[in-house]
Amino acid sequence: MKNLFGVLKYVKGYWSYGIWNIVFNILSVVFSLFSLTLIMPFLDLLFQHDSDLAKILAGGAPEFHLTVGAAKDYFYYHLTTVIVGQGRVSALVLLCVATVALITLKNLTRYLAMFFLAPIRNGVVKDIRNRIFNKALELPLSYHSDERKGDIMSRMTMDVQEVEWSVMSSLEMIFREPVNIILFLAAMVVMSPQLTLFVFILLPIAGVVIALVGKSLRKTSTRAKEMLGSLFSIMEETLGGLRIIKGFNAEGTVNNKFKKVNQDYTRLMIKTYRKVDLSSPLSEVLGVTALMIVIYFGGKLVLGPGNLLKPAELIGYVAIFSQIISPAKALTTTYYNVQKGLASIERIDKILDAENPISEQEHAKPLKGFEREIEFKQVFFNYKKGDAGFVLNNINLKIQKGKTIALVGQSGSGKTTLADMLPRFYDTDQGAVLIDGVDLKEARLSDVRALMGIVTQESILFNDTVFNNIAFGTPNATLEQVMDAARIANAHDFIAQMPEGYATNIGDRGGKLSGGQRQRLSIARAVLKNPPILILDEATSALDTESERLVQDALNKLMQNRTSVVIAHRLSTIQHADEIIVMQKGEIVERGQHSELLEKQGVYRKLYELQSFA
Repeated sequence: MKNLFGVLKYVKGYWSYGIWNIVFNILSVVFSLFSLTLIMPFLDLLFQHDSDLAKILAGGAPEFHLTVGAAKDYFYYHLTTVIVGQGRVSALVLLCVATVALITLKNLTRYLAMFFLAPIRNGVVKDIRNRIFNKALELPLSYHSDERKGDIMSRMTMDVQEVEWSVMSSLEMIFREPVNIILFLAAMVVMSPQLTLFVFILLPIAGVVIALVGKSLRKTSTRAKEMLGSLFSIMEETLGGLRIIKGFNAEGTVNNKFKKVNQDYTRLMIKTYRKVDLSSPLSEVLGVTALMIVIYFGGKLVLGPGNLLKPAELIGYVAIFSQIISPAKALTTTYYNVQKGLASIERIDKILDAENPISEQEHAKPLKGFEREIEFKQVFFNYKKGDAGFVLNNINLKIQKGKTIALVGQSGSGKTTLADMLPRFYDTDQGAVLIDGVDLKEARLSDVRALMGIVTQESILFNDTVFNNIAFGTPNATLEQVMDAARIANAHDFIAQMPEGYATNIGDRGGKLSGGQRQRLSIARAVLKNPPILILDEATSALDTESERLVQDALNKLMQNRTSVVIAHRLSTIQHADEIIVMQKGEIVERGQHSELLEKQGVYRKLYELQSFA
């Protein structure tokens, strides 16, 4: 139950509600217990002889003490005075009214307990949702590269929902039923210690049986959650790759793959529900078996020598014990639900407990501007620690303010990884990246990223309006500022022709726009942010000739008076860079201006000739 208590730690912000819930649950159990103990006076009222009543009155009025025996004698004496003075019918009416009053108070306090539990249940689940979403945002790109997107979505949706239904709905029983059982057992011990001994022997046996089934349920549920993550991944990949699937006539292959995983998931869920559904009949059979054993041994105490137990006390004892069956049954159901939910909690904890290597130091240095230079100083990096070789190997590079540096090289040479070091998407394994002499690991992460604007090969846009996409990350931007940024990015003209102009929704990932239009919106977003440092990662490689010209013109405007790091496959777009860095297998093999590198007859010259004759 360790993980369950890990969830209950979220309750600490709701203890004011939790205390009231516990108080009203205790009161509810007390009123329920008192209403049941009135069974014995009912029976005595019906079956006691007048001579027995006279003996009770002859003893005189007993003093009231806070003990069970004294309270019982006190109650019986005053009930007897009512029977003798006003008749058995009047006493019966009094007991009926008292029972109705106690049942009313029991249900009122029961409702109040549930009333104060509602904010806990929903508030805790809200906090878990917030925390897991925030953690997903905080985790570095390397984490999301290693995980399936569909599986992460499954944890953030279905697993959180499972916690809500399986675990948080059980909080009510966790807070109430143990109190219920403890108080009823205490009453039973007072009534008959000998008989209650059998109960203490029977309950652990039932608990062992229930625990064995619950352990099996948890394993099955965990496998089912993992299979659901695979389903989400297939759905996400299919919807994102429909063009290729249809183009290669692969609908049948993808459909069969989905059906197979879906069938495996269905089979696991059938096992899960069968084990959950076993909880109610199993607990009822165990409870009734225990009840019959109690009645058998209780009957022997009544009928045996010494009259160790009165008939009315046995019936009252059985009535109280029967009330334990219901909370015990509820606890069994709760146990199975919690076991099912713990599988989801474990999957959620894999995200919440994931290590985030891109962290900010406690007393991080402010970095409010960019004045002199960027420096990569003896930088080594590998994506997976311990692997042989480095993705970046002993990189030494200085970029002066206002200069344009181009990174070129074959795919996999480390260009994008090197650029990703600047906004701290990754941290160095050895060496340091510095801005104006400040190690980025020692600077405030928000300050570092505030200095940078990023335009990637794939335009990352959101299912929102043109205005909100351009103003993304600049919350106080005005319409005039957004329009100015769009003009610089050569985007204003096509935006103006849209049905609702800047208020037009561009669809999922900007699907209503062409590739060139999406890229110009991305550039407008960077223009509006007005960063001193630009990172352009293959910003024109996926465009046609006309779109490339418009986008390249927008990029040239964007790069004016800024420090730019440009990653490019098309060497024609970076010929005017202040310095070209040629990378190969994670190392800088050549550097210089375009004309200088052509004269060297090296790697750059080879790349240039390959593109020229292509």
